[in-house]
Amino acid sequence: MLRYQIIPVTPLQQNCTVFWSPETNRGGIVDPGGDLSLIRNFLSENDITLEKILCTHGHLDHVGAVSELARELSLPVIGPHKDDLFWIEGLPEAAEMYGFQNVETFVPDQWLEDGDKVEAAGVTFDVVHCPGHTPGHVIFYQPDDNVAMVGDVIFQGSIGRTDFPKGDHQQLITSITQKLWPLGQDVTFVPGHGPTSTFGEERRSNPFVSDMALGHVS
Repeated sequence: MLRYQIIPVTPLQQNCTVFWSPETNRGGIVDPGGDLSLIRNFLSENDITLEKILCTHGHLDHVGAVSELARELSLPVIGPHKDDLFWIEGLPEAAEMYGFQNVETFVPDQWLEDGDKVEAAGVTFDVVHCPGHTPGHVIFYQPDDNVAMVGDVIFQGSIGRTDFPKGDHQQLITSITQKLWPLGQDVTFVPGHGPTSTFGEERRSNPFVSDMALGHVS
């Protein structure tokens, strides 16, 4: 069973997630958006060797430190879907707008498609393309541990914004209800911001995508 640690980074408190095998201490990292000193300290204190960087989507607070970390540790960058290329290409301008320092653009070593699989830390993650918040957003689902890294698709009690360029509210609702719910109600998810939850809890209580909110309960 994998171990996970959420490390909130950047002024936007984005959930960067380190996961690793306690047997080998080899792992991966999802969405290193910034504050590399915090990430480095955690890796050093726990003697974790990273194998890959996984990216859910191209927004600054999720991938702002990808280029620097990949270069520093010679790590391959996996994801997101190629439809988020325009976000990645615009990172320097976004960084200037929001006051982030030393943010570079990058080219992933592998763009991801729906149905792909990514191996890291001795396990395999299923890739699910979930557009809506951004067109190239993907999530990483690990069926053995029953956990998903969902970026900004869904949060505890909320869903991702769709007022950014190429965002699509209805597409996001469809991604959640048609691609996430079928994974199982007991799946724990790590969102891009805020506390973890389960798909079942959000299907019961989320004011945007619960069965009742969407008129699926009489």
